[in-house]
Amino acid sequence: MINVVAALIMKDNNTCLLAKRSTGDPNVLGKWEFPGGKVKENESEMHAIEREIDEEFELTIKAENFVVNNVCEYPKKIVDLKLYKCEYVSGEFNLHDHSEYAWVNLNDILKYDLCPADIPLAEFVKENM
Repeated sequence: MINVVAALIMKDNNTCLLAKRSTGDPNVLGKWEFPGGKVKENESEMHAIEREIDEEFELTIKAENFVVNNVCEYPKKIVDLKLYKCEYVSGEFNLHDHSEYAWVNLNDILKYDLCPADIPLAEFVKENM
């Protein structure tokens, strides 16, 4: 099982950040996701999400707390995707692993073509945030 973290970055209490994959696993190319990535060995999940957002967008964020997770089976791997609420601190978007990003109204989040592992997270966020 691969331990993966994702960031829930909110804006104006009713929109969150989603990004469209342009690199990596063919199962998620061109799909939208809560941005994040793999947790390295001996790395805390909160540090991992802060590192990943810096690497992928050149943004500084502060991980606040765990929200929800989903275990998803892809054809060649199993991913445990853990969503963390994060606060934007500083930086301007510079995309490295995504072709675009969007601030999405929570009411519209399920209209996006989400990665399979992200769908249950989006459903939870829509109903509970």
